[in-house]
Amino acid sequence: MLGVSPNTLRSWERRHGFPQPHRSPGGHRQYALAEIESLRHTLAETHNVSSAISLARERGEGPSSSSRLAGALESFNEDQANRLLEESLTLRSFERTIEEVLLSAVATHAEAGDSTAEYEFAWRHATGWLSALKRLSPPASRPNGVLLFDASTPCDLDGLHAQALELVLRRAGLRTLSLTSSVEPARLGRAIRALDPSAVVLTGRRASLDVIGRLVYAVRGSVQDVVVFDYRGAVPDTGASTVCRLGETPIAARDTLLARLDAVPTAGDGRAHAAVALRQA
Repeated sequence: MLGVSPNTLRSWERRHGFPQPHRSPGGHRQYALAEIESLRHTLAETHNVSSAISLARERGEGPSSSSRLAGALESFNEDQANRLLEESLTLRSFERTIEEVLLSAVATHAEAGDSTAEYEFAWRHATGWLSALKRLSPPASRPNGVLLFDASTPCDLDGLHAQALELVLRRAGLRTLSLTSSVEPARLGRAIRALDPSAVVLTGRRASLDVIGRLVYAVRGSVQDVVVFDYRGAVPDTGASTVCRLGETPIAARDTLLARLDAVPTAGDGRAHAAVALRQA
């Protein structure tokens, strides 16, 4: 993006302290896109490194980014984290803020097999923020209901992705209901009748195939033609599964799910088509 070598960029960091990267758990430099974009513009304007860096600093840190939010979460600064998320919403959609800023910032603090204070704070802050947005979601505008089974545990990154996906689906006009995978299949009847789901989404990776199978069987025993989806590898890919895979990110998952549902007539559509055929007969 800047047209310089990694060594040159590192030398600017040493000599000028800018751009200032965060470090990944493995020690790799991670640069904020806003800083790089700002520096790219000022280099084009000044054609001088020192002047460009000085000008980029004067113009501020630029728009909120996942790296800036990760820094606020690392400092346990809740007020700053809230400000950065609100700032992002003035520049990005809710969906892009969730995917590109919030989830990415929390993932920065995730360490395989370990739970740090920084990560737990980030996860819980993100959960609260998503829950607040969920309450503000507009009423459903589509006939489809989506039942999500979340097989994650508290502070699982997959669990945060499940919450994000449900919010994105609600904002797309779908009715949603999230339940844990530990719910007793025999006691799903009232929930299934209330939601009348067109789709089941399996999320999280803490449930066995036997548990998943019983849940899906219980839903299919009450609702015909329900489509089953996997989000972020909840069902191991054996090559023989008929489950439709939604991928790893909420926006792409939403688009895939909507495209699949739009290709399948709802029960209401079927009744309408039958009524038309009867009148024509």
